[in-house]
Amino acid sequence: MKKILLMLPLIFLLAAASAGAHKIEDPGACQQCGMDRAVYAHSRMIIVFADGSRVGTCSLHCTASELKEHPGKRATSLLAADYYSKKLIDAGKATWVVGGDKQGVMTATPKWAFESREGAGRFIAANGGKVATFDEALAMAGKE
Repeated sequence: MKKILLMLPLIFLLAAASAGAHKIEDPGACQQCGMDRAVYAHSRMIIVFADGSRVGTCSLHCTASELKEHPGKRATSLLAADYYSKKLIDAGKATWVVGGDKQGVMTATPKWAFESREGAGRFIAANGGKVATFDEALAMAGKE
């Protein structure tokens, strides 16, 4: 019994480490659809508006919806997660991949951001898809 009690903190620590996908910035839930942004850390985005407000989304799809709902608000920055590292990067400078075999987030046609062209190429080699600009990927998401 003592061994079990001594092991409990380790068990809880391991469970917490495996359960918590990635520690991400607030908000924890997508402000469009309510999905857990930590679970979708690889596709999440942040919109920063000129008035200083910020909106966190789970995907490019929800970002496009947010921008459509607020046409009078000017976005000064759009950040997207790099698919592999989950680090936030400038969405406009990212290499985007559309299509492929990997199921997308909130979309029938997947759209993923990559910090490097090499990362995008590695993804395409494994999953298919094609390189697109951010404007092309955003326009596709806006039409869905």
